[in-house]
Amino acid sequence: MAEVANDSANPDITLLRSINDLAKQAPRGVDRAAEFFGEYGLIAVTALLAGWCWWRVARRSADAPAAVAGVLWSCLAAGIALLLNFPVRALVQRPRPYVDHDGLDVLVSGQHGTSFVSDHMALIAAAAVGLFMVSRKAGVIAMGLALVEGFTQVYLGVHYPTDVVGGFALGAATVLLLAPAALALLTALTRAVARTRASFLVRARPTPYGRPPRAASPHRWHSADDKDLAA
Repeated sequence: MAEVANDSANPDITLLRSINDLAKQAPRGVDRAAEFFGEYGLIAVTALLAGWCWWRVARRSADAPAAVAGVLWSCLAAGIALLLNFPVRALVQRPRPYVDHDGLDVLVSGQHGTSFVSDHMALIAAAAVGLFMVSRKAGVIAMGLALVEGFTQVYLGVHYPTDVVGGFALGAATVLLLAPAALALLTALTRAVARTRASFLVRARPTPYGRPPRAASPHRWHSADDKDLAA
């Protein structure tokens, strides 16, 4: 009874149970889909989105080397955020929700590590914020994927809502705090590549009619379809 009273007084646990209760009521097929997308699918979709942003948006930007560097940084920052998650978990040592709270429907087996922060959320959040710095359109889509990922991790019963919030904060902080130095180095690299035979990796080639590809406004990262955010 004391545990139930404590659970009802904690908004984090209340929200956890409210979302996880949906899994108890959902058909098995929905649970299997949530398990797949929560573990692998949304990460794969985010990776495909980053590839699309590089090929269709960044390479066609007026300052293509800087835009391509931004996409590269979004991917590298996702990996760095994932690595930073290990010392955070070791420091906090928060058990998984189902360890301390009975009655949860845990849909993913083998999740025996600590809970704070969500590694899936840290990875996708870093990629989303990085892509938002390059293209508002791609960034908004990636942010939507991150929100779905966070909901799914709670739905699966493997993370608290605050684990998800912490993962987003870790991913965003990784991208933004390290961006100045990382983008300086990566832009120098992409400018060097643009002067080689592999320049197609950085800058889109002219169309068959001799016209250059559609580009963003000068000195901006964003595509012509996007509203400019940052130089």
